[in-house]
Amino acid sequence: MSRSSIPPAAAARPDVTSGPSAADDRAAAQVPRLEVESLTVTFGGLTALDGVGLTVGEGEVVALIGPNGAGKTTVFNVVCGLVRPRGGTVRIDGRPAPSSTARLLEHGVARTLQGLGLFGGMTVLENVQVPVAGRGRGGSDVAAARAALERLGLLDVAQVVVDALPYPVRKRVALARALVSRPRLLLLDEPAGGLGPDDIRELAGLVRGLVGAGRSVLLVEHHVDFVMEVADRVVVLDFGRVVASGTPDEVRADPAVEAAYLGLEAAR
Repeated sequence: MSRSSIPPAAAARPDVTSGPSAADDRAAAQVPRLEVESLTVTFGGLTALDGVGLTVGEGEVVALIGPNGAGKTTVFNVVCGLVRPRGGTVRIDGRPAPSSTARLLEHGVARTLQGLGLFGGMTVLENVQVPVAGRGRGGSDVAAARAALERLGLLDVAQVVVDALPYPVRKRVALARALVSRPRLLLLDEPAGGLGPDDIRELAGLVRGLVGAGRSVLLVEHHVDFVMEVADRVVVLDFGRVVASGTPDEVRADPAVEAAYLGLEAAR
């Protein structure tokens, strides 16, 4: 996503992929966008999550960090209905989280993957259309896909096969595909992974620009400088438990984070 590899994002343009209006979200505004309470997950004899709790408010970016195996992806999988918890509750806008990934859209949730998950041999526009294909009338799914591409500065490559694009550009295509359904809650799984410093700085500005109009973001990330720049709050997991939570400055100064994360520098 450096200037040499991709057209600049349309940061100053209106957020044409934003979620429902403030009037539509009035009831949801009284509760967190995402609320996780006492979440416990076991796999055989292994406890992956042990009483995990966190919230993501409307228009907030919350980062979930911790060493490998801490349980970060498991939290995402529970929210998305891929893993059934042994105990605890997960609510999205006050409603129980989806019981399957097929119901994510109706809950206003979209997720990116650590791997891009794009369809090789298909164009950028075709990839971005996938989540909304057949849901609209009169080409509205195409219009939604083009709007998402415009938001991320990708219209110039809409008809290019994704395999022909540089990796940073494909990362942005994956983000556009998550945005096309106009989610209220966006789950970003290591969005900065595999990107260079210039691309990461550009991504930071892009993520901050996505939280307008009621959208919220929960992200898992290992690039600590990126996390500290974009997050309103940071939750640190270690061995399936929350060991620290607070603003970036509070978490950075917490000795428990140093112990759990083997030092912030080592996590980059």
